[in-house]
Amino acid sequence: MDSGGRLLAEVAGSDNAQPFSVSELSHALKRSIEDQFGHVRVRGELSGFKRAASGHLYFGLKDDAAMLDGVMWKGNAGRLAFAPEDGLEVIITGKLTTYPGRSKYQIVADRMELAGEGALMLLFEKLKARLAGEGLFDPQRKRSIPKMPHCIGVVTSPTGAVIRDILHRLNDRFPVHVLIWPTLVQGEQAAAQIAAAVNGFSAMEPDGGVTRPDLIIVARGGGSVEDLWAFNEEVVVRAVAGCSIPVISAVGHETDTTLCDFAADLRAPTPTAAAEMAVPVRVELLDRTMQNALRLGRAIRRTLTHSAERLEAQQRLLPKLSELTAPQQQRTDELNERLMRGLERRLSYAKLAFAVPANALNPALLRRLAETKQQRLWAARLPVAALHTRLAHDQQQLDGAVRLMASLHPDAPLHRGFARVTDSDGNIIMTRDRAAQARDVTLHFADGKIAATLGSEAAGVPDPPTKSASKRNKPASPPTNQADLFG
Repeated sequence: MDSGGRLLAEVAGSDNAQPFSVSELSHALKRSIEDQFGHVRVRGELSGFKRAASGHLYFGLKDDAAMLDGVMWKGNAGRLAFAPEDGLEVIITGKLTTYPGRSKYQIVADRMELAGEGALMLLFEKLKARLAGEGLFDPQRKRSIPKMPHCIGVVTSPTGAVIRDILHRLNDRFPVHVLIWPTLVQGEQAAAQIAAAVNGFSAMEPDGGVTRPDLIIVARGGGSVEDLWAFNEEVVVRAVAGCSIPVISAVGHETDTTLCDFAADLRAPTPTAAAEMAVPVRVELLDRTMQNALRLGRAIRRTLTHSAERLEAQQRLLPKLSELTAPQQQRTDELNERLMRGLERRLSYAKLAFAVPANALNPALLRRLAETKQQRLWAARLPVAALHTRLAHDQQQLDGAVRLMASLHPDAPLHRGFARVTDSDGNIIMTRDRAAQARDVTLHFADGKIAATLGSEAAGVPDPPTKSASKRNKPASPPTNQADLFG
């Protein structure tokens, strides 16, 4: 059997090519590729990009003829200056390695950069379209800029020429209070600082310790697309669009355009132009105010003159006052004469009507009548002694009635040793038969009462009255000194 058809592999004594295991060969390839391609830069288009929950990035890098898998670990992915997405042309710096589990090779990216301004503009247009779809650039969302702001907030670098130009222009036109929020305007940390500054101004309270701006200017000088890229970052665009204070975007020169310009309420071609848009010219305002004051004065004087002429013309058309009041004056004179005649006539009638009663009111007759009444009054008076006698007699009769009332009181006998018997209903028992029927009785004494129950012998023949009893039942003789009730 020839060598091509052997069932078992044979190792020749002179052959030193020993067979590799799969793992040995995979690791040998890995070492070889990593040694030879330990640092490479590759340019291509991103494809199949995805961000894992762990923060690692997985993607493909392709051109017209080939495809290369790639991965960027979480630590390097967090330092990216842009958001990768499919279709972007990038330059990746890293090393080639293999993935033995699937017999693949891939590039482990340490850094990812956009490949030229064309890639930046592609990313710019994609981000612009997405944010515009959310309505962030809608003209209806834009607010008007205040005509005369009392305080202006400026977000820019504190050391550049931009802030000096803005302050100088504001001081020339209309000096106002300016709050500067210093930030970076270029680099990896610039976007986060700019967004934080805009959000910080927006969150200030109107009545807080620091004056809240009426207007915000986001400014930066000119530069390349890459230099201005911080103002295209999504975090900055959303901060400007969501700011509660009107924003003027003054980034770059007139030919430069950023997404911040679309999100702002007003775009200025330069930072200096932004200062001019923010405030009016004070001298022009004063001049305009003076001109308006002069025009107003002339208009008032012209109106007064015209009104005076119209009033004078109306006066000429009106009748004279004497002509208007003459009929009323004549009517008043006639009524006055009628009133006087009526009063005289009424006085004459009154004199005739009261003449007879007046004669009856003669003073001599009145004096005689008064004397007669006085005599009758004195005759009607009683002597004082007779009044005293009458009062004494009436007092004696009153005292006798009081003593009689005391002797006839129901409780008077109780003080002399007698008792009053009543049944359970409070009715007085006056006979023995009535007491036998009641059985339960109440005995009333001068110092209180006692309940009692009568025995069976109460219904028998009454005992003969004793001597003491007959004495007790003998009516008492009336007192000798009792007054006559009919005296």
